[in-house]
Amino acid sequence: MDRLGVRAQTLYAYVSRGRVQTRPDPHDPRRSLYRAADITALTERKARSRKVSDVAAGAIAWGEPVLASAITTIAGGRLFYRGRDAIGLAETETLESVARLLRGGHGAALKRSERPAPPEHPDMRTQAYLALAGRAGADPPARGRHPLALAVEAATLLDVLTDAVAGEVGGGPIHNRLALAWGLGPGGPGADLIRRILVLVADHELNASAFAARVAASTGASLSASALAGLATLSGPRHGGATAAVRTFAAEAAQLGPRAAIANRLVEDRLLPGFGHQLYADNDPRAAALLARFEPPAELAALSAAVRAVTGLAPNVDFALIAASDSLRLPADAPFALFAVARCAGWIAHAIEQGQADTLIRPRARYIGPEPELG
Repeated sequence: MDRLGVRAQTLYAYVSRGRVQTRPDPHDPRRSLYRAADITALTERKARSRKVSDVAAGAIAWGEPVLASAITTIAGGRLFYRGRDAIGLAETETLESVARLLRGGHGAALKRSERPAPPEHPDMRTQAYLALAGRAGADPPARGRHPLALAVEAATLLDVLTDAVAGEVGGGPIHNRLALAWGLGPGGPGADLIRRILVLVADHELNASAFAARVAASTGASLSASALAGLATLSGPRHGGATAAVRTFAAEAAQLGPRAAIANRLVEDRLLPGFGHQLYADNDPRAAALLARFEPPAELAALSAAVRAVTGLAPNVDFALIAASDSLRLPADAPFALFAVARCAGWIAHAIEQGQADTLIRPRARYIGPEPELG
C-alpha cells in the first residue's frame, strides 16, 4: 500500500482483477504475500505520465472501469449481484428471481405475454438466433417505454429464448423446462444442477457481450435487439464459444494423456482453455461452487488435476460447464445454450440500466491510416 500509494480497498481490487497475485504467508495463515514483480509493475505504471489516448486504450482490455453500473461486481475474488453473493444465491434462487434482481425489480414474478411457437431448426444455437432476431425485427424501441412494460417484456424475452433452446413453449421454472427437454426429470438433481449453472452464469460485470448489449441499448434499441447483440458477441471463441476450445483440449488429453497434452500446449505457447481467469487471482468461484456439486467424468477430473499440478491453474466456469454437461449427458451444444439462456438475464439488465442512463455509447477511434488528403 505504501509503495503504490493506495488504500487497502484499491489493493484488494488489484488482486480481484488479477493484476496482483497473492499466496498465503507460510508463517502466518492470516496474512497474504503479494507478488513483488506485480507491485513493481503497478508502481512504474502509476509513475509514468500517460497520454489520454493511452489511458483510453488500456481501459478497453481488462483495464480500469469505463462506466458506472449497479448490477454486478467482482470483489475479493467473489462475484456479487447487486451486492448479494452469487454463490449464496445459487443455493436457493432460480434464474427468474435472479433476473429480477439484476434488473433492479422487486421480488414478485411478472405475468408474461403470449408467446408463439419457437422456430424449427435442428440446431439449438440457430433456434436461439432466429427467436431473438424475430423479436428484434418487430419489438418497439425501449427508449421512452414505461418501466413496467419493459419488465414484462424482459420476463417474456427470457421465456422466448428458453422456448427456442427447449424446442417448445413451456411453463414453470426455466431450469425444469431445460431439464425436461434434455431428458432429465424436472425437480431432480440434474435439474437442480442446471438451476445452479443458470444463476452463476447470469452476469459477469462488463464482459464483451454485456458491453455489446449496452451499446445497442444506448441507441434506444429494443430489449430483444440488445439481447441479440449480446448473443452474437457471446458466440465468439474468446467468450461463450470458449467451451468448444475446452472440448478440443479435453480430446487432446484423452488421446495423448493429460500431461503430454499440457506439455504440448506450453511448448507451443498456447493457452490451456478452461483454466485460470484474469479477474480471479486464485480460482473462479463459480467453477468451484459448481464442481463441488457433482462428480466430473474421470477423464476431465484427471485433466483438471494435471493442469493444477503442472501450472497451478484452477478450472474456470467454461470447464465446469463442460464437466456438468458431460456428467448429465446433455446435448453437445448444451454448454453454449446454458450460457446463452443464463446470460440473457444479464444482457437485459444491462440494456435497461443503459437506457436509464440516457447516454449514447460512442467512443472515438485513434486514426492510424494514410494521411488524409485535405487539399
